[in-house]
Amino acid sequence: MKKLRTGIIGTGMAFEKLHCPAFEELSDYYEITAICDIDPQKLQYWSQYLQLEDKHVYNNYRKMLEQEELDLVDIMVPIEENYPVARDAAWEGIPIICEKPLAADREQAKAHRELAQKYKVPIMIAENYRYSEETAVLKSLIDNKQMGEPLFFVQLRAVDFPQERWENQFPAKEWRQHPEYPGGAVLDMAVHNLAALRHIFGPVDSVHGLGKKQNADWSPYSVVNVNILFKSGMPGQFTFYCGGSEVQRPLIGLRIFCTRGMIYLEENTCGIINLFHNDGTREHIPFRPDRGFYNELLNFYRAASGQEEITVTPEIEYGDTKIVFDILESIETGNPVQVDPEPALPQGQA
Repeated sequence: MKKLRTGIIGTGMAFEKLHCPAFEELSDYYEITAICDIDPQKLQYWSQYLQLEDKHVYNNYRKMLEQEELDLVDIMVPIEENYPVARDAAWEGIPIICEKPLAADREQAKAHRELAQKYKVPIMIAENYRYSEETAVLKSLIDNKQMGEPLFFVQLRAVDFPQERWENQFPAKEWRQHPEYPGGAVLDMAVHNLAALRHIFGPVDSVHGLGKKQNADWSPYSVVNVNILFKSGMPGQFTFYCGGSEVQRPLIGLRIFCTRGMIYLEENTCGIINLFHNDGTREHIPFRPDRGFYNELLNFYRAASGQEEITVTPEIEYGDTKIVFDILESIETGNPVQVDPEPALPQGQA
């Protein structure tokens, strides 16, 4: 079994907490052969941890791309750097795994969407919510209409960003506290939930958003509340609150109301999806939390060996990124915004 020679660009918290454990679990498939970061302390730590020679340790990713023999690069950098780093790797002809979202603005997101075709390189976007077990179970329940026709959903995602800034959490990063991209925490965090909703329910017709403004660099809104209409005709409401915690139990979570009952996921770490049938009976479907990172790397390896297609391509992730920008536009204008375009008709049809 051939191991894919992997170069890491960015050895911060995403690598430490998310990607590195998945690479270690898939050590028969991947070998990290080079790393790059601008922080010398991180380079020293990870070069020792990964037992890399100095010649495979870089503070300039372009040199790594030029000098190393790599089967892929895994890009984990601040959001505003996702597109330019991915563009440079694609230009070198190196397959890419890149963290979400695609880019810091609409134009770069569109350009990122075209990279795979332009340079003929495989690109996977590491949107772990689309690869998680709980999202797969929910999609199967909806696709198979196990609870009947879905009628509507409500979801609340609460993040105590102000408190987590002082802890060993993702909001503690300086680039997240003073973001160089619109929406701040909305683009960085809420994109996960919106990606999962699009994966479960399909294309989105339109969004109509409201926001509670705040005077904080890390997010222009403490609360974003969005009505979402899917092209299937199903409506729903998503709320992202990044100013504090939801203290009650059970959490609001994700509740999907269907003609034969309700599907309930309290949070993506709880390990159980609850089915409440109209006749009063209940079912519990177990899932393994935090498997998205493992599943996405396994998908990339299988795609590289010709066994399957990449699940989350830049084209798919473009829609996840675009819906965030559309929500922000809707809040600013006060009007609904169309999201996913209508599919083109075959030639000769009107």
